[in-house]
Amino acid sequence: MIYRPIAIDKEIVFSKKKFIVSKTDINGNITFINKNFCEISGYSEEELIGRPHNILRHSDMPRAIFYLIWNSLLRGEPVSGVIKNLAKSGEYYWVIADFDIKKDASGEIQSFTAFRRAAPNQVIDTIEELYATMLKIENKRGMEGSLSYFEAFLEEQEMSYDEFLGELIKPKGIIGKLLESFKRMFG
Repeated sequence: MIYRPIAIDKEIVFSKKKFIVSKTDINGNITFINKNFCEISGYSEEELIGRPHNILRHSDMPRAIFYLIWNSLLRGEPVSGVIKNLAKSGEYYWVIADFDIKKDASGEIQSFTAFRRAAPNQVIDTIEELYATMLKIENKRGMEGSLSYFEAFLEEQEMSYDEFLGELIKPKGIIGKLLESFKRMFG
């Protein structure tokens, strides 16, 4: 069993030009991580390969967000998310994660690749309040209550989850070009 750190209120800030890349099998077990992943998370490759990716799940993250992400991936649909991760030190870092799917020749899902970049402050400011509300509801009414709240939030915004995230996280300029180049390299 891998050590689960106690969360502390200290943020790890990293360059917006650094991309964190990981691959998992269809069960969410890590099969590959890049050097930036190790550097930012504080874990070594040996500590993470073969382990469930949720080892990085910060307690401030609503389970409902991961539920939505996993449902999309298992349907074979690429998806994005804004995620607060927990480093080995107990510190946290916010990322925008874009998930891609690798399928075999017959169309069966083989693995998932996540490309993460530092989340800009305006993204964090927007999402942090939403997640705090969802988490509070989740703690009282379970994940179903959190999902219902989020659906009502999106309905009020007159947007789908993808549209909401697209507006919030779309990479611009050089960062967008770097992300596309990383996707081609690791995809």
